[in-house]
Formats: sequence, structure tokens, C-alpha cells
Amino acid sequence: MLTSLSIQNYALIDDLHVDFNNGLSIITGETGAGKSILLGGLSLILGKRADLSNLKDTSQKCIIEAVFDVSNYNLKTLFESEDCDYEDITIIRREILPSGKSRAFVNDSPVNLNSLQIIGEQLIDIHSQHQTLQLISNEFQFQVIDVIANNNNLLEQFKSELKEYNALQKELKELQNFQADAIKEHDYNIFLLNELTEANLKDGELELLEEENETLSNVEDIKEKLSESYQLLNDEQIGILILLKNLKNNFQKLKDYSSKYEDLYNRVESCLIEMDDVFDEIDGMQESLEADPKRLEEVNAKLLRINNLMQKHSVSEIPELIDIKNNLEDKVSVTENLEGTIQNKKTEIETKKGQLDTKAKQIHDNRTDVIPVLIEQLQSILGSLGMPNAQFKIDCQLGDTFYFNGKDELSILFSANKGGQFNELKKAASGGELSRIMLAIKSVLSKYIKLPTIIFDEIDTGVSGEISNKMGDIMLLMSKTMQVISITHLPQIAAKGHTHFKVFKEEVNEVTRTNLMKLNHDERIVEIAQMLGGIEMSSSAIAHAKELLN
Repeated sequence: MLTSLSIQNYALIDDLHVDFNNGLSIITGETGAGKSILLGGLSLILGKRADLSNLKDTSQKCIIEAVFDVSNYNLKTLFESEDCDYEDITIIRREILPSGKSRAFVNDSPVNLNSLQIIGEQLIDIHSQHQTLQLISNEFQFQVIDVIANNNNLLEQFKSELKEYNALQKELKELQNFQADAIKEHDYNIFLLNELTEANLKDGELELLEEENETLSNVEDIKEKLSESYQLLNDEQIGILILLKNLKNNFQKLKDYSSKYEDLYNRVESCLIEMDDVFDEIDGMQESLEADPKRLEEVNAKLLRINNLMQKHSVSEIPELIDIKNNLEDKVSVTENLEGTIQNKKTEIETKKGQLDTKAKQIHDNRTDVIPVLIEQLQSILGSLGMPNAQFKIDCQLGDTFYFNGKDELSILFSANKGGQFNELKKAASGGELSRIMLAIKSVLSKYIKLPTIIFDEIDTGVSGEISNKMGDIMLLMSKTMQVISITHLPQIAAKGHTHFKVFKEEVNEVTRTNLMKLNHDERIVEIAQMLGGIEMSSSAIAHAKELLN
């Protein structure tokens, strides 16, 4: 409930502070006194966009602060979802700076307007004649029925499963689109994959093939050079091996004379061992080296295939071709297995659809069960509000389409007069009748759920006498389970309040400002008497005011 409201530097308000109680609070005042200013300030707390023109003094900032007792509203989860600090006594503050910028705070934590609106909807319901347009909204009509049907948990489950169902449908559509594109590419991908598979590519193979190609292409020249090397090493007169052996023999004779000669001997012997090994390798190479035109042709063909594949796929190394081959294998495999994947997805969708159908049927059954109860209660309340012949026809049919709140198609028809034709609410009811219907609905809802603070903004316009008295009774009954604030011009309703405030204008230093005062019992008598008979109060008006208050 709203426990206090402070407004500074807003429109015609300098500095106003008011404390509210639970039960029914009444706000009265002459036309133009500033009741709409109060609601405008409160709307800023609920997330309405700020306007620099609202500042009374454009050199100072405007501050509006409201304190709420939310301990019985179960809002902790909502506060957490909006990243706000939760407190049982919650303070919401809105500031409009002279620059035109605005800031909002919930328990001193900065919040954006969207979060403020979401939280505000759970705290205050400002109901005016304009809001009766909600009555013709199919969404609002469902909300009313679902509250009475206690469908909240079912609807949450349905929404969650519907989200999963829509996600599955999207996945199926993407798979089918992918399949359509993949089929077009499938044959080409298989062709490319076969090419790469037949090439039997191995990492490092290109370098080995290029080396083998060089050898086979120059076999005669290599043979000639190997032969010359063989002669240089093994010639009987001047061969390197003969000369090294002679050199070794010389140092063998010298090594006993000095350690430095022994060192030279060891080094020459090492050279001789190394050259012997080189000679053996050259000898082996000469024996194994043979011209092989067939192998050369095979090597050239393999190199040509690899180079063609590299050019086709715009790469420069075999590992890149191997990666392309692996990717093609994945694509071909996915395409070939896609039909099975799609079928599995369809089965999953059908299962989820069955679960949704079951939930939708439960929601539908609960709605149809309570519709007669809702009609009976509405017609009873409207009968007391001067609409004794008001009748409703509410038809709820289970359809084929999934909506966010089930599969029902809802039709609410209304007739205000005996023997009159049933028609849509917007066509069958006048503005005043719609206001009374909305009051009846809010009255019914207050029996089933914990509603936020409700502010009735002159919804009694156009009614008087006994009907206004009944409207006041309904508000008073609602105030037993919730906080109700009524802005009214009718003395019959004003007299019902537990607390009475008066909005008035006053001039201070030739500047007009709006103020609010809480009336005591005697002041209420005067205010109600003036509402009955004007500024010049008659004794009968005063007596009537006392009678209404008693």
C-alpha cells in the first residue's frame, strides 16, 4: 500500500507531503484545484516520461518520492528480476533536473523507466473513465476470467512450454531450409570429396614427391657426378682415400715423438673413417640409382593432381586440403543424415504439441467452469448500480491456434436493457455504463487476488443519488482487503471514506499554488455540505452532510 507521497517543485506544487492509511481514502476539491496534478506526480513514480514543463521553478529540480509497504505483495522475485534491492518498506524516488534529464531510484538503486513501469504496475492501479477501454481488450477479459479460474500456475507452465514449442518449430524450419540448400550442393560436395579421397593425401608428401621428381628427372647427371666422386676417392694413384692412408702412415710414425703429432694422427684417422663412410654411400648410390621413366611419370602425375587441387581450393599446403576434405565429409554426412534428424525433430514437436494441448484443455475447462460464477456476480453488482437488466453472454471456445494464454477464442456480449440485443461491450455500453462494469469487475477481482492500491479517478462522473451511494459501498467493501483511494465530486461517496483529503489552491505572495490537507470530522462536514449545496451552506445541507457521515 501507498503510505506517503512527497512532491516538490512540480506544476503548481511547491512542497507537499501526505501520509495515507489503509482502507478507503477520499480526495475532493473544486474543479481545477489540482487533483490531476497529484495524479500526474504519482504517474511519474510509476514510470511516465518526464517533461521539463512540469517544473514549477525551472532553476530547481523536481523531486517526487513515494513510500510503499509491499510486505504482503510477494514482489521479492520481481525486484530481483529487475535488478532492484527489495525492502518491505520500499521507497521510489523520481527526479527531474533543470537540464530536462530525469532519474529514478528504487530503494536508492538507480533504475530505468522500463523497470519502474514493471514494478509500478504491481503497486498502484490508477483507474479513470479512460481506462475502461481495457474492458474491450481481449487480453484483459482473459485476465479477469483466469484470476477467478485460478489459472495462474497453469498459464505459466503453458507459456514456458509454448516457448519451447516455438523454439522447436524454429529449429525445424532452419533444418528444412538447410536441407533445401544442402541438397543443391550435395552432389557437388560428393564430387569434391571423391577427388580429395582418391588423391590419398598425406601431410609432408608434397616435399617428398618434389624431391623424388628432382632425382628421377636428373638421374644421368647425378650418375655422372657420383662416378666422378667415386674416382676422386678411390683412384690408385691420386685418390683421396690413398692419399689419406699415406698421410695416416706418416703421422703414425711421428706420433711417438710428441703428443701434438699424436693429435694430428687422430684427426687424420677420423677423416679417413669419415671418407671411407662417404665412399661406401656413393658406391651404394651408384648401384641403386636407376632411370625409372614409369615412376617419374607417376610422380609427375601425383604432383600435377596436388597442384590442381590446391589451385581449385585456393590453398598452398596439403594440410589445408586435408582440412577441406574433413569438412566436406561432415557436410556430406550431415546432408545424408538430415532426413532422420528432421524426422526426430518433428516427433519432438508432436510430443510438445500434445503436452500443450493437454494444458490448453485444462485452462479451457477451468475458464468455462467459472464463467457462470463471473456472470452472476457481475450482474448482481450492476443491478445494485442502477443496471438491473444488465446481462452478459460469455462464450469461450477451444480453437486450433496456440496463443500466449492457451487456445481459446473469447467473446463477451452485453445487453444493458431488458429485451435488448446482445452486442460487443464497446457498442452496447455507454461510457458511464462501462465505468460501472469496470468497478464491478475490480470488486469481483478483489475477492480472489491481492490487488495493488487502486485509485478511482472520478469514475463516478455522470451518476448520482442512490447509484453513487452503491458505488461508495462497493469501494468501501473493496477497502477491507486493499487500499482504495477515490477522487470524487459526489458527497455520497466522499462520506464513505475512512480518511478525507481536500485539494485546494491558494495564493502566496501573488503566486498560485496547489496544496492538500487532511480534514478532521468538522472540516469534513463543511466540505460535504459545500459539495451538496455550494459555498453558501444551508442548515439543511449541513444536516444532510452529518447524516451522510453518520
